[in-house]
Amino acid sequence: MADSWDESFDPGSQSDDSYQLERTHIEPIYDAFVCPLTKQVMRDPVTLENGQTFEREAIERWFKECKDSGRKPVCPLTYTELKITDLNPSIALRNTIEEWNARNEAALLDIAHRTLSPGSSERDILQALNYIQHICQKSRSNKHVVRTTGLMPMIVDMLKSSSRTVRCKTLVTLHIVAEEDADNKEVMAEGDTVRTIVKFLSHELSKEREEAVSLLYELSKSEVLCEKIGSVNGAILILVGMTSSNSENVLTVEKAEKTLENLEKCEKNVRQMAENGRLQPLLTRILEGPSETKLSMAAFLGDLVLSNDMKVLVARTVGSSLVNIMRSGNMQSREAALKALNQISSSDSSAKMLIEVGILPPLVKDLFIVGANQLPMRLKEVSATVLANIVNSGYDFDSILIGPDHQTLVSEDIIHNLLHLISNTGPSIECKLLQVLVGLTNSPTTVLNVVAAIKSSGATISLIQFIEAPQKDLRLASLKLLQNLSPHMGQELPDAFRGTAGQLGSLIKIISENNGIAEEQAAAVGLLADLPERDLGLTRQLFDESAFELVISRVVSIRRGSTRGSRFVTPYLEGLVQVLARLTFVLGDEPRALALAREHNLAALFTDLLQANGLDKVQMVSAMALENLSEESKRLTILPELPKLGFCAAIFPCLSKPPEVTGLCRLHHGTCSLKDTFCLLEGQAVGNLVACLDHTNEKMVEAALAALCTLLDDEVDIEQGVMVLCEVEGIKPILDVLLEKKTEILSQRAVWAVERILRTEDIAIEISGDPNVSTALVDVFQHGDYRTRQIAERALKHVDKIPNFSGIFPKAEHGVGLSQMSIS
Repeated sequence: MADSWDESFDPGSQSDDSYQLERTHIEPIYDAFVCPLTKQVMRDPVTLENGQTFEREAIERWFKECKDSGRKPVCPLTYTELKITDLNPSIALRNTIEEWNARNEAALLDIAHRTLSPGSSERDILQALNYIQHICQKSRSNKHVVRTTGLMPMIVDMLKSSSRTVRCKTLVTLHIVAEEDADNKEVMAEGDTVRTIVKFLSHELSKEREEAVSLLYELSKSEVLCEKIGSVNGAILILVGMTSSNSENVLTVEKAEKTLENLEKCEKNVRQMAENGRLQPLLTRILEGPSETKLSMAAFLGDLVLSNDMKVLVARTVGSSLVNIMRSGNMQSREAALKALNQISSSDSSAKMLIEVGILPPLVKDLFIVGANQLPMRLKEVSATVLANIVNSGYDFDSILIGPDHQTLVSEDIIHNLLHLISNTGPSIECKLLQVLVGLTNSPTTVLNVVAAIKSSGATISLIQFIEAPQKDLRLASLKLLQNLSPHMGQELPDAFRGTAGQLGSLIKIISENNGIAEEQAAAVGLLADLPERDLGLTRQLFDESAFELVISRVVSIRRGSTRGSRFVTPYLEGLVQVLARLTFVLGDEPRALALAREHNLAALFTDLLQANGLDKVQMVSAMALENLSEESKRLTILPELPKLGFCAAIFPCLSKPPEVTGLCRLHHGTCSLKDTFCLLEGQAVGNLVACLDHTNEKMVEAALAALCTLLDDEVDIEQGVMVLCEVEGIKPILDVLLEKKTEILSQRAVWAVERILRTEDIAIEISGDPNVSTALVDVFQHGDYRTRQIAERALKHVDKIPNFSGIFPKAEHGVGLSQMSIS
């Protein structure tokens, strides 16, 4: 008797958790069945001339080794030389072995039938599963037997075992049973077998997971099973996740990838894959599929929610194809292409790709064309949405030709057509077309073209009227557009606001909404803030609408932290402060402005806003407002009434002393306060302004320095102004501004301020020893404009760098006010 089975079935090499052949149930192996060379049961026995029998493959290999080593062929058992090496098939023995195998396989199957039940031990079940694996691997016909004898449902039931080892062995067994057997695969498609197998995919990093993927890959070779696998909830999602995992076994990832490739045979699966981030199969069908498939896949693409990276992938892969369908397809195809383009155009990167493959000419044509081939209004809305997405990508649109007469998107006739459409369509399309204009006016290279076209078409009032639209999106688009236009429209926009009934009130109503700060409110107050601040008529109209009281209450509320925050709080506050600062430009012309500034102590409010760190615009506008308020202090300060001199004092003034008045402002020599006369000395404004001189934003430094310069003006006590700056340690920061020379405006203002500071002899003596200051003044003296050079010359005289006699310039008035300098 031989000690082992054939090569494919060796129970002696199995571990304890696999089956051991129970010889009481299986016929013994006869010596004649076993090849002397392989020690395995023979499949194709052949006999030599000396009567010895071997496995054909083994003896042929023996003879080859003899030949390769230069030896004569000998019998491997007797070592006698063989005259001939002919191999005679042992047909009778082979038939006997086959009959013996059949009886043993039947016995193994019988054991499996009796063992595969929940009541059996784990060891017996594992043994039975190994029996089944063995007979199926030996012969494909045995797989038919497994199916017809009803074993397959019993094997599947073992997937529910509480033993992980049994479950794993069952998955392997099902794989072997199904391999290259379409009928067995179809049997597995019945019932919940596939769903049960898919559940094993959720077992993270386990042997079961690996075997389940391997089994699904085998099953996915059947088109019937492809649809079945795809129909199991979560199957495709998990498989897609496995292909992108870095923690999975490499072979498992490969099997998951191949499974998905097989599942692509079913269009439903392709759609599911696209929903779960695997877009390439869907894109391939758009590129290569028949017309019907292209149409259905493009339509499905239009309904997907894609990440920006996915939009870029789609645009790169099928953008050109979709544009071609939109350009030349029938109405149904154009609709599908438009919806897909709408989906992928909302990312800046993908929008730019679509521009490069030529989307603009057919898109604009579809919007403007009328007649038999025109798009229905619902598709024009989609076209308008795509165009809005494209335009807001930041591309340079004045260089892209879109018409036969070399028009671009910002050509006057194209803008006129857009404005005409806006006036003659429904709210949805109007909103999208306004967004197109918003995108075009966002760019400094195209905004002037749009402004010119709007002015030439007389559309300003029409655009303003959208502020009163009931649709929030339409109002927001209108506000954004008007805000972009405002800096370039001159007086036309404020005149239109003043001349149209209700629009200004509607704008203020939007700002006043008390349900949190939304983008619409920020845009509304931003538009109002950008209107010319010196327009007295508009400011008076804002008074009539009680706008300033509203603005003040909102600013105070935000500063106290009692307003609900959102990402629009900052632009909203910036706009509010800008609107409030309008008051400071009309204090001398509008009594209501002065009264309101005093009533609400605006000087203190702007002083507080100087400390709004991180809000550069708020700080800058507050500094500008304080400059305006401080300029008014000279007019508002109440000068003391001195008693009239007596008769003797009038004749002999040397015999009398001037009356002393205490409690007066050292700067203005009158009665001052921060609230009523806006004197900066009375609050913390000077210190806060000095702190702003160290700001990284040059515009902020310009505004702060301009406000501080009001302390050194000719109409105040300059020496006391210098002393105030000394007390708050403001001299050095002003000198640093001079030394840094960040901008021409800063340089001019710093020179003006330094010259006045140097009029104080002690400071001049101290600074004269600083070569950096002298060098900076000399540089301005040599390279500044005419008036600044005059001031620099006087400053250099203060520090004895220029002799104090007739200078190189014509004699000028000693006091040059900051307002007289050529500073914009």
